[in-house]
Amino acid sequence: MATLLKQLNDEIHSEVESVWNSLAQVRSVNGRGAGAGTVWHKDGLVLTNAHVVQNGSMEVVLRDGRKFPASVISQDTTLDVAALSIDAHNLPTIPLGESKNLRAGQLVLATGHPWGVVGAVAAGVVIATGEFWPDKPQLRREMIAVGLNLRPGNSGGPLTDAEGRLVGINTLMTGPEVGMSVPVHVVKRFLKDNLGSQIAA
Repeated sequence: MATLLKQLNDEIHSEVESVWNSLAQVRSVNGRGAGAGTVWHKDGLVLTNAHVVQNGSMEVVLRDGRKFPASVISQDTTLDVAALSIDAHNLPTIPLGESKNLRAGQLVLATGHPWGVVGAVAAGVVIATGEFWPDKPQLRREMIAVGLNLRPGNSGGPLTDAEGRLVGINTLMTGPEVGMSVPVHVVKRFLKDNLGSQIAA
């Protein structure tokens, strides 16, 4: 049993290391807000939440410490997704997973910067997927509910499966030990509709 646990721990750590490479900090230049970002495309396309970019000019800080001014090239406040562009190339990205195939009980990891702790990781399981808040049409949208803590600074960071593949973009906390994430297939649709099919792939 100890050998199996060590093997599992080593495999998860290896996947987290890969995720860290494509994790960014997204910060307001005026210091009025901060969140996480996920490098989607090697040539400087970074995803985050729309609510993260509402406080004026933004900058993106990569894992290697490089800082870049960021331009918001598209956002959807209903989905709470925003696409940023930075002048950087050959960036590491996260392989994409299949959010439509997620099932309750699957292990997922949320990576971000909660309370300013850079690159923190929280583990939990999928609670459910689908449309939530049926009694509130203005909020109803397709989401992933996960059993883990999301805190300020997790917003915009990646939700990954046990194989280190991106399955969602973390967006909010709805209660103790319950977080919500935008499914990656919804993010792909957002990118295709706004930036073209080549970017969404």
